Amino acid sequence: MHLAYPAVLAALLFCTGLYGVLARRNAILVLMSVELMLNAVNLNLVAFDVWLRDALHAGQALTLFTIAVAAAEIGIGLAIVLMVHRNRGTSDIDRLRDTAENPHEDPDTDPDSDPDTAPSSGPHDEKAEAAA
Repeated sequence: MHLAYPAVLAALLFCTGLYGVLARRNAILVLMSVELMLNAVNLNLVAFDVWLRDALHAGQALTLFTIAVAAAEIGIGLAIVLMVHRNRGTSDIDRLRDTAENPHEDPDTDPDSDPDTAPSSGPHDEKAEAAA
């Protein structure tokens, strides 16, 4: 067996997965692309194991370990994506960036907690409260 055929197929799979990770906005599609990249690595491990004729079959053992890690990664990643979708209503990765803290704000100072620094209510606010 020539090593070039599975190596080229693995390179194509890995590049497809890399494009999916970099270009997609949906978190589930990003997880699927990561799985595609891991499968490309598994294909390379098995191909090199067969090509080197390793007596211990270390490439196949590492492949089984990689499959176990990928299953755990998908389970935890899917749980996180479902919780984010349940709380936010979207699994769009670009919209999830607002969950990060704003580096320009000081989290210790909250203007609503201190009545001295809170903005005073003007006459328009009192009319709105009276109407409610």
